[in-house]
Amino acid sequence: MASILKLDRLSKNFAGLAALKDVSFEVEEGGLFGLIGPNGAGKTTLLSIIAGSIQPTSGSIVFQGHEISGAKSYHAVRVGIARTHQIPKPFRGLSVLENVEVGLRFGHSKRSADKTKSVMEFLERVGLAPLSLMPASTLSVGDMKRLELARTLAARPSLLLCDEVCSGLTETEAASILELLCDIRRAGTSVLYVEHNLRAIMSICDRVIVMNSGQKLAEGPPEAVQNNPSVIEAYIGKRAGA
Repeated sequence: MASILKLDRLSKNFAGLAALKDVSFEVEEGGLFGLIGPNGAGKTTLLSIIAGSIQPTSGSIVFQGHEISGAKSYHAVRVGIARTHQIPKPFRGLSVLENVEVGLRFGHSKRSADKTKSVMEFLERVGLAPLSLMPASTLSVGDMKRLELARTLAARPSLLLCDEVCSGLTETEAASILELLCDIRRAGTSVLYVEHNLRAIMSICDRVIVMNSGQKLAEGPPEAVQNNPSVIEAYIGKRAGA
């Protein structure tokens, strides 16, 4: 299967400190690709670079066969890359419906002739249609996460970047979000999913990459990665006497 995203030796330095060091991997078109690692591993920095909100120090990003290294975030959205954030960032003074309309207006595809109908379709998809007229500021944490997904999906991305979309949720809420990600993938959108919850990553992803200290530590199918001694050590630490 063809790759929708290819990173080649991507690096990022902040004031001389390396946040990313020569990171290379590919995301297959139509795939659900997991990205895990301890705190400070560079996962969110990597997503931010792909999404265009942070510029890389060096390396290459190729999306759908086109070089986009250093492209601004508005360009990334227009070519088909959209992301969620660890902490949802809705327009709190707008309604749920109006928040999703923002994504629809500035996303990848042409605007719909019937914006309200299109927005409601996205809200129904994530289960927020009954709350469409509520101010975004009144939503629960779980519903904020759903709104973040709906607003991102309204941009009609070919590649969805998800940053810890299950963090802060109950087990039931998280399971519902994971099923939603699987539905998004089945509908044809490729997904790069950053998460701390190993069970979540291992349950839905085709392939998993593990990062540690800004570098790629391991890559492969979920079961192989989960049993990799280097991965176990990065998460748990060396056993006494090892």
